[in-house]
Amino acid sequence: MKGGFVIITNNPLVEEKLGKDQDVEYENLSFEETLKKVRDRIYLGHRLLTHPLSGSVKPNETPYKSVMVSKQAGALDLRSAEIIESAIHACGKFQFRSDKYKPEVYKDFQVVDCTLIESAIPSVEYW
Repeated sequence: MKGGFVIITNNPLVEEKLGKDQDVEYENLSFEETLKKVRDRIYLGHRLLTHPLSGSVKPNETPYKSVMVSKQAGALDLRSAEIIESAIHACGKFQFRSDKYKPEVYKDFQVVDCTLIESAIPSVEYW
């Protein structure tokens, strides 16, 4: 049963693993572009349900990010807007260097991101 949330992600593993049971919006975007997509949703009245910089994984350490927002839109949630803007600003301080990792490491990055978002589902399932 799909909950009252949407997972916005640039992680193909999240779409593959969770897309059948959850509402997942996957797009092949950068970390920062993914956060901007979340920001656009926030300004349409959706609420942030997971922190965009969760798991102490810095934007320059991984190319993948998954964030949950409410499925229902309402009035602009100023706290959600403040958090996502701050996360996007933090992204600007870091530069991801894809050339410093071997290709097989990207699968590990996908697993870490997928595990983080998967572990958040039980706490937001009834939104």
